[in-house]
Amino acid sequence: MARASSELIEAIKKTASKLGKSDVYQWGHMGSCNCGFLAQELTQLSKHEIHSRAMQKYGDWNEQLNDYCPTSGLLMDDLISEMLYHGLDTDDLKHLEKLSSPKVLAYLPKGSYLKHNVKQDVITYLHAWAEQLEEELLSRIKISDLNQRPIEQNV
Repeated sequence: MARASSELIEAIKKTASKLGKSDVYQWGHMGSCNCGFLAQELTQLSKHEIHSRAMQKYGDWNEQLNDYCPTSGLLMDDLISEMLYHGLDTDDLKHLEKLSSPKVLAYLPKGSYLKHNVKQDVITYLHAWAEQLEEELLSRIKISDLNQRPIEQNV
């Protein structure tokens, strides 16, 4: 499960925004799909670079995540490692590709149904995911902890 952080939340929100402005969403393209757009944001690789790395192995994101090995030396595994470094785990990415995380889906209105290869549904999922992570992050913040920290001054 994702480690909620302001950086990860911001990356997910930027991904949703960029996806909304893009006319190149393509679920069957490893660099232009659900995970591909987030990978672009987290790694700063282009959709073509991501797709090229993915084509050195077989399968879609789900299959590549199943076969992920952090020490393989394969460029796609390095890309996945970089995404995990930002607080994700492989299940988060599998859920993103299928829009299927029960925790994220709980943030949608009752009766909502998302289709994994519909751009607007991906955007909806990303917003719900960011909201879920924000709530998780805020739940860990205690005012007493903030009051005990020294005040930083700009000099």
